[in-house]
Amino acid sequence: MPRFLPTFALVTVLAAPAVAQEEIYTDPAKVPDSYAVQGEYLGESDGKKVGAQVVALGGDEYQLEVFLGGLPGAGWSRGDMHVSAKGAAKDDVVTFKTGDKTATLVGGKLSLLRPSGEVEATLEKTERKSPTLGSKPPEGAIVLFDGKSADAWKGGQIAMKELLAANTESLEKFGDHSFHLEFRTPFKPKARGQARGNSGVYLQGRYEVQVLDSFGLEGKDNECGGIYKIAQPKVNMCLPPLVWQTYDVDFTAAKYEDGKKTTNARVTIKHNGVVIHEDLELPKNTPGKYGEADAPGPIYLQGHGNPVVYRNVWVVMK
Repeated sequence: MPRFLPTFALVTVLAAPAVAQEEIYTDPAKVPDSYAVQGEYLGESDGKKVGAQVVALGGDEYQLEVFLGGLPGAGWSRGDMHVSAKGAAKDDVVTFKTGDKTATLVGGKLSLLRPSGEVEATLEKTERKSPTLGSKPPEGAIVLFDGKSADAWKGGQIAMKELLAANTESLEKFGDHSFHLEFRTPFKPKARGQARGNSGVYLQGRYEVQVLDSFGLEGKDNECGGIYKIAQPKVNMCLPPLVWQTYDVDFTAAKYEDGKKTTNARVTIKHNGVVIHEDLELPKNTPGKYGEADAPGPIYLQGHGNPVVYRNVWVVMK
């Protein structure tokens, strides 16, 4: 087992110390220098994969998450060894300390050091992309948004010339169906929790799959991929803000007889290609939109005052 993981310290050397004063960023080409430090890192220690996530929290603040086994969904699973630390920058260096362990991050390489100064592991910057990103609708699919028109959406608004803004619902309603969509959260480094890029995808307008900038967080039911008040994701597959992410959903509607529900709805969800809910039973609706009913329902993209955007939305009826 790597000796670094139980206790450690981190020293992060920034390429540039300047941090912009704006608090909301929607353009990946216009971000503060801290965004380049933020991201995922991967390497090995004592023959075992080690992953890390560095989260920019605004100003001089950063969060570090270290995962023994690899990155979440790619070697590391909920319950495996995991260490967290916060730090602050001073003189172009961000320092995290626990005991006598240290690490340095320079030029996209994170070096985990033993107390002697010997390098225990070197983790390099890596960028993951969902394997279903850009998936084309199969023959017979209902295309709800392809970047050209928001006419399939109630009050739908085009953002940034070819993206669909949150706070809208599909005009068409669905029973049993599968669908694909892609979403991008803004970078709000100084925001915390539910203020950090909040939206949600409601199945039939009744069951919310959370959308949130949950990069580096625990993965709770009110964080990205969670079913609010029902289930947390098996693993937090959230990528950094301003990175396009995917939901691939297979939904079976609740069944009714004589006006009474006899079978609960069920859902399987892949977040960035990884199953985070498998044949999950949905015993009730989640707050925020419509109650359960014996009728089809729309796909609702919740508005929470955050510039979350969507693209490539299509549905396949069962």
